Amino acid sequence: MSKERNIQAQETFGDAVNSGNLENIRGVVSENVKDHDPAEIQGKGAQGFIDFFSMMRKAFPDFKVDVKHMVTDEENVSFAYTASGTHKGNFMGIAPTGKSFQVRGMQISRFEDGKLIERWGSTDELGILKQLGFDPTS
Repeated sequence: MSKERNIQAQETFGDAVNSGNLENIRGVVSENVKDHDPAEIQGKGAQGFIDFFSMMRKAFPDFKVDVKHMVTDEENVSFAYTASGTHKGNFMGIAPTGKSFQVRGMQISRFEDGKLIERWGSTDELGILKQLGFDPTS
C-alpha cells in the first residue's frame, strides 16, 4: 500500500465531510472498519460515519475540518486538525444558538487496499459545548 493512496483516501473522506457529499465516504471506508472512538450515535461501517457527519452538518451547516499537520507511513495517516462550524440546527438536544466554535482534534487512520479499516481519534467535544454557551462540568 502506498502512502499516496492512503493520503488520497483520507482526503476523499475529508472532502466528503467538508462538502456535505457524504455518500463519497462509502468508497474509502471498509464495511468492517473498527472505530476505537465512535460517537454515541455512530453505527457501524461507512453508514455510521455518514449518519454522524449528517447530524453534524445539520447542526452546523458550515461544518469544516481543516488538516493542520499530517504524518504518514505505509499503512497509516495521522493528522492534527481544527473543526469549526456555526450552530444553526439541533445539536445533542441543544437548540440553535447562532454561535460558532473552533476546536482541535487528532486522528490516526489505518488503511488496507485504499480503505479505512481502523480509526482512533479525539475532538475537543467539551470545547464545542463551552463555545456554544453550555458547560456540563459546572
